[in-house]
Amino acid sequence: MNSGYPHPIIAREGWLFVAISATVALALSFAGWWLAAVPVWLIVVFIVQFFRDPPRVVPSQPNAILSPADGRVMVVEKAHDPYLDREALKISVFMNVFNVHSNRSPVDGIVRNKWYHAGSFLNAALAKSSLENERNALHIASANGVDVTCVQIAGLIARRILCYVGPGDTLARGQRYGRRKSRSATWPKPRRRSSPNSRSGPLCNVVLPCPPC
Repeated sequence: MNSGYPHPIIAREGWLFVAISATVALALSFAGWWLAAVPVWLIVVFIVQFFRDPPRVVPSQPNAILSPADGRVMVVEKAHDPYLDREALKISVFMNVFNVHSNRSPVDGIVRNKWYHAGSFLNAALAKSSLENERNALHIASANGVDVTCVQIAGLIARRILCYVGPGDTLARGQRYGRRKSRSATWPKPRRRSSPNSRSGPLCNVVLPCPPC
């Protein structure tokens, strides 16, 4: 994949926000305006934690499907995949403002298709947000025949979805392919025979053992 997107500890989308807020905080501190500087420093800390982009350890299981996002597993159910017109296992991962907002590929594979839909900005925790909110979907075909649909869904605060790949690009498991600027949800949709190995609660990765092909 031809990607010039760097992967530092702080995502590049946050560099400008960190620079501006830190400059203001430093200026207020050097001026001795501590009462004004303290809340600005708190803003700096929040921005840094929001745009942090740490690496993740990829499990060694060759047939594991990873969670494409950090967050809380809200839904694990069989559902219709409107992008590939099939029945699939849907796993909805909800991210709040304190989660890492990078999206990572759940499988090794090739991006076969990409869909973008403009929409509203309902709370991403609501079920209808997957049909009404702004969203971006990828069809990733793995080498062992597994088709996975990853859907980035904008939320109540999120107003921008970033996706750095397109049809023909090759992704490795755990490789970053996109980001959201605020609250959002991601739905990986492996094929129906997959079985989830996850629990509802804060997490970094959800591993889905894939059946042999």
